[in-house]
Parts: sequence; structure tokens; C-alpha cells
Amino acid sequence: MTASRFQTTTLALLVAAIGCTGRDRRTPDDTVVVLISERLSNLDPRYTETAVDVTLSRLVAPGLTSIETPTLAPRLLLAESIKPAGELAVDVVLRPGLRFSDGTPLRAADVVFTYQSMLDPTMKSPLLRNLRDRFTGVEALGERAVRFHLVKPLATIMTDLELGIVSAAAAGPSGRFAGGRIVGAGPYRIESFEAEDVFLRRSRSWSLAPAVQIEKVRIQVVRDANARALMLVGGSADLTQNGIRIDLVDDLAEHPRVEMAKGPSAKLTYIMMNNRDPALRDVRVRQAIAYALDRERALRAKVDGRAVLATGLLPPGHWAYNGAVERYRHDPDRARALLDEAGYRDPDGPGGRPRLRLSYKTSSDQFRVALARVWAAQLAEVGIAVDVQSFEFQTVFTDYKKGTYQLGSMQTGTISEPDWLYAYFNSERIPTAAEPNLLNRWRYSNPRVDELTEGGRRAVDLERRRVYYGEVQAIIARDVPIIPLWHEHNVAVMNVAMAGFELFPSSSLWGLLTAAKGR
Repeated sequence: MTASRFQTTTLALLVAAIGCTGRDRRTPDDTVVVLISERLSNLDPRYTETAVDVTLSRLVAPGLTSIETPTLAPRLLLAESIKPAGELAVDVVLRPGLRFSDGTPLRAADVVFTYQSMLDPTMKSPLLRNLRDRFTGVEALGERAVRFHLVKPLATIMTDLELGIVSAAAAGPSGRFAGGRIVGAGPYRIESFEAEDVFLRRSRSWSLAPAVQIEKVRIQVVRDANARALMLVGGSADLTQNGIRIDLVDDLAEHPRVEMAKGPSAKLTYIMMNNRDPALRDVRVRQAIAYALDRERALRAKVDGRAVLATGLLPPGHWAYNGAVERYRHDPDRARALLDEAGYRDPDGPGGRPRLRLSYKTSSDQFRVALARVWAAQLAEVGIAVDVQSFEFQTVFTDYKKGTYQLGSMQTGTISEPDWLYAYFNSERIPTAAEPNLLNRWRYSNPRVDELTEGGRRAVDLERRRVYYGEVQAIIARDVPIIPLWHEHNVAVMNVAMAGFELFPSSSLWGLLTAAKGR
């Protein structure tokens, strides 16, 4: 019996045992306990780095717009209107009556403070470069009116204004919030914040739809997937979204205390390759690796159909998606031929010494480690030896940013705007010591991709943007800086007492606003 099968069987037995004893617990009726796998660093929207930081930050400090929609099309939220004011300016009018969670009014000056602090190099926001490329400044035109001055015509303005707004007065002279307790105008306020345990309480100032049903939310970090599952069936937790290993979901869903919901997502799971590595800088080696992987078999065996195979960063169905690109179906013979061309010939025949040896760094999450071992076994079949190394997430994430890796694996945040192609593949977005949080962690550089991604963010016409991004996707598929695996479904496992929780493609927790708890 494999370790993975043993763990699955053990979990099933433990789940059954809990069901038989009847000695389960129950969270308070006015509280939803949400389990996540990664520790939090900062809920201030100006300084969030990870997807989970962003997800929780939006409950406390949402933005002028929101992508919490079934189609990811941005909608107005704190803004009443957004209109161009010439070629290089955009005017935003705030909704009347907005208040922060501390009861103070949200004014144009708070919007200016939020964005100007991110544009201030001394504040060291990880979003500095991104915003500096877009805005030269922000000014208040009155109590409710704000003008954004643009570097150049900007097609992405609706999604750019999704960044959360915080209170200037609550931040104080330093511009930062003490103890992680940021003050925003969202449906929830922070009652207490620790990196692994956060308490939120319904904000009495929230006046927008939908009205909040759940009074309190506790966000608890539990790193072990089995522990998260047992807490759900045991009644000491209410919800986890994408927090249960996909290979364990079916066993868990059979328990009478929990139920499962799933829906599409706009996230990509992928293998990253350091394009500056002596071996991996050769596109033939990267293509060989792509051909050596049997993604379809892994999808069936490990993901159980709860995902859609990917051809690139954008998911099928996205308005800018181009499916007419190079596809790397499992072809070991083609992989070996490409390795031969690249000079990595088989030194002593099948089963002997490898052609090439690479290291694969991944997080210590059991499912991700299991996948890494699958890829290592498949690459071994074409003569590439892979040493799988697992680390605590923050350790491996730091290595990815520094470029101290050869192979690795990650999942993107929500890809709602095709301008993410710029963030992930433009050579200006390669991390540096001064800007370690840029997203081109594979150190990919192609002048044509640079030109096209720049053009796509300037072209306002939708069809022109579609043409730009279509060519970008074709080039990236040919160059293979990363290997797209699949777009995993959003899977929520929750206590049967939960009702009304809505899944969004963004994988957010905005569905908590419509959720309620019964008996």
C-alpha cells in the first residue's frame, strides 16, 4: 500500500470513528470557523503578498470595484461611477453614506491616502511597481470625488481599482496599522489578528448588498490536511475552501456532518522552471519536460476530474483565451529526441545513468509533494533524474522569489484580467533584490512578449486586446517558461449547518455574506 493510499485509508477510518462515537463538538451558532492552510502575513491591502492574505483582506477592506461576480467581470462596489476625464485621467465618485468599520465616514481623502501610500517608495508596498506603471498620482476633487492621473491610456482601470481602501485617520501619522488591525469599509472588521488565528466581527457600518448574516468569523490556520478534515467532521470547524486534498474529498463528503460544493475557478496550477538555469535556459529542454509529463493521467489519478487541463495562464471560457496554441501531450519519444538535440544524450542506455539531474522544490503539503513525485517518476522515464525537496511554504516561496531553484510548483491567484500576462511574463517583472515580489519568478524574457503585453494594457478596444493577448499566449506556449497543468475547481467542504455559501471563480470568501447557520 502506498503512503498516499495509507493516509487516505487512515483518514477514512478516523472519520468513521468520529461518526460512531457521537462525541463531536459544535461551533457557536453565531460564528463560522474557517480553516486555511497558510499563515497570514498582512491583511492591509497595500501590503498583501499571498492569495490568502488578499482573500481575507477583501472582507475587511474592499475596493472601489469588485471581481466577486460569477463571471469575474468587475463591478462597481464602493464607487458609484467611474468615468474617463480625458485621455490620461479617470474620475471616480464614491457612493454616498459609506463608512469605515469604526463608524467614521469614508471620504475621497481616504482613497487618495490609500493609493498615494502605495505609490510612495518609502512605504515599501509590494504593489509599488505595478501602480507606478499605471498612475502618476491621485487627487481629491471633493468629499466624494477622486481623480486618478494615468501614465498612459489604461484598458485595465476597472480591475486596477479593486485594491482595498483603508482609513487614513485610523492609520495615523505613520501610515500603518498597529497589530495588524486595519480599518476598512468592508462587511467585517478585525477584532483580533495573529498570523495563525484571526477573529472578524460583522461591521455595523456595512450598508451595501448583500446584508451580512453571520455575526462572527474565525480564521484558523491548520497546516495538516487530515487535521482540517477531522475538525470538519468533528464539528470544531465549519468551512474550508480548497483546503482538503482533492484525493480525500470523496471520503470526507460521505460523512453526514459535512457537505461539498464545487465550481469553476480562474486559478492555474503549474510547474515553474528557472529560465536562467544552465540547463533550463534551453527551450528544447523545457519542451522535453513538457512532453515527458502525462498530465491527463495525473488529472485522472490525483485530481479525480475536479479540474480542467490548461493550455496557458488564462482558463477556457475567458474572453481573451486562445486555445489554438502548442499543446504538449504525453510523448516520451519526442521528449528524448529534444534532449538529444539539446546535447543531453543518454550516456549508457535505458535504466542507467541519467541524461540530466534537476531539483524540484515544493511546499510540504502532502498533495503537492505527491504530485512532485509523480512528475519525478515520469521525467525519470526520459532520463531526467529529479530530486524532490519539500519545505515549509514560506521557505520555498522565498527561494522562488530569489530564483534559487530549478523546478517548482505553484498556483496562481485569480486570473480575471488578461493583463496578468504582463505581470507573469514581461521581462520588467523579473524579481530583483529591490523588488522581490514581482511575479516573473521563472526569469523569462522575450522582446516580442514585452511589446505585446505593453500594447495589451494600453489598447482600450476589446478586439485589439484580444489580438495582442492571443499572440502572447501562442509565443508562451512555444517557449514554455512554465508548464501549465490545470485549472482546479473551487471545492468547499462545509458543515451541514451552513447554508447559502456561494462559490465564486475568484476563490474568495465573499460567499460568507450570504451564508447562514442553522441546526
